[in-house]
Amino acid sequence: MRLDPIRQAQEVRESERTAPRQTGSRAFADALQTAVSRQTAAPAGVEFSKHALERLEQRGIRLDDETLGRLTGAVDRAQAKGSKTSLVLLDQTVFVVGVADRKVVTVADQDSLRERVFTNIDSMVIA
Repeated sequence: MRLDPIRQAQEVRESERTAPRQTGSRAFADALQTAVSRQTAAPAGVEFSKHALERLEQRGIRLDDETLGRLTGAVDRAQAKGSKTSLVLLDQTVFVVGVADRKVVTVADQDSLRERVFTNIDSMVIA
């Protein structure tokens, strides 16, 4: 039995509508998988900007594993509250952190706080 051309075209359109889409490139699928993995992965530690690393060096601030763990925990808490840029007070050291990218942008100790004014932050975490 042969279908008429109109009926045949309708069946082809219906099968295309219900069939899973195939793409010629894996780039989009790979990018999507990477984005999903990042969202579901456990929070990472923190990174330091070049400026923050220079400030650590200039001011002789040393960070051990425990301090880095406390800083990471503070960033986790700021992120959970929806913060964008947070000032983290950890003992006598201040860290300004871009929460979304988990990057420390500057570091100051008590001796280097001249004006004691921080701008463009939306939260503070005392760790």
